[in-house]
Amino acid sequence: MVKKEVRGKKKKIPMEFKFLKAFSNFVILSIIVIGISAYFINNEKIIGFAFIIVGFISLGIIKLAKIKFRAVYPDIIFGVIDNGILIFAAVLGGRLGGIPGAVIGGAAGNTITDGIGGLFEGHIAEHQRDFKIDNMRTALSTSLGKMAGCLFGAGVGLILVWLINLI
Repeated sequence: MVKKEVRGKKKKIPMEFKFLKAFSNFVILSIIVIGISAYFINNEKIIGFAFIIVGFISLGIIKLAKIKFRAVYPDIIFGVIDNGILIFAAVLGGRLGGIPGAVIGGAAGNTITDGIGGLFEGHIAEHQRDFKIDNMRTALSTSLGKMAGCLFGAGVGLILVWLINLI
């Protein structure tokens, strides 16, 4: 349990409450992501920018939750790499094999990008430990950090795919 000071006394916050807070933030951000995705699905000029804006919204939630950026930095890097590369695997699969190709490209791409993202996330976490930086990871910080990174990675990936299509 985590102790929280309340008027000079330390109050214990139950783990269930912390998980519920993390889960509710995750659900709210997920609803926003689904809504943005559904609204802009046919507007490839704007969808990438919309994802980046929602990424900043998730950073805002992180700030409101008083989570330090260094606590989520490894997760953000993981998400950027994960979804940034995944977009290209799904698009390539879709171009080569239609919907089944996109699903297979997405699944294979997700497997590979999770591994690549994990390499960088782990490297950054090790680097932080070497410099005695406590990244204080929690369910909330890890969830929001990975979501923010994935939104930024997807946004940049979608913008690049759109720009490549212009050529």
